[in-house]
Amino acid sequence: MANLSDINDYLTPGQVAELLMVSAATVRNWAEKGELKALVTPGGHRRFLWKDIRAFALSRGLTLIENGGKRLRILIVDDNKPFADMLNTLLDEYTNECEVKTVYNGFDAGIYVSMFKPDILLLDLMMPGLDGFDVCRRLKASEDSKGIRVIALTGFASEDNVKQVIEAGAEACLEKPVNTDQLLKLLGMKVLAL
Repeated sequence: MANLSDINDYLTPGQVAELLMVSAATVRNWAEKGELKALVTPGGHRRFLWKDIRAFALSRGLTLIENGGKRLRILIVDDNKPFADMLNTLLDEYTNECEVKTVYNGFDAGIYVSMFKPDILLLDLMMPGLDGFDVCRRLKASEDSKGIRVIALTGFASEDNVKQVIEAGAEACLEKPVNTDQLLKLLGMKVLAL
């Protein structure tokens, strides 16, 4: 099984097939038809970017096996305990798909990144001491943690803050109060009907 922490920036048709639970021939067919964005190497081999695979899967309602079929490990890092607890409650509905831990400051995030080995960080930007910008920069600067996905969350979604955290390596920055459907889609979870 492909594990995203082991995958480079470019994926082969076989890796994409495994992630989307289809055959490699289906992946090549989608690429030939222009339905799935692909890059072609000088040797004529197709390679795919992870962000393009995710966008394709979301647009088609396909399930991504993002972590080798194992539950995703999500680390919530937010000094606002009620907000962090709300995220925990939201993700409790997805215990078959994810395992969640919560810390309330940037310093503990560093400890839990090495202990818990998360796949995704839900990261508050404005925390005392070590803020989310610094946490994100440190994660992405380390060979051991640069593959961790970061989704920033903030009550101060100014254009500058969003730009700064994306440049630091976050894949998205959501404004609080967070749109839970949007967050769940970014996490690759199906939105449950009430």
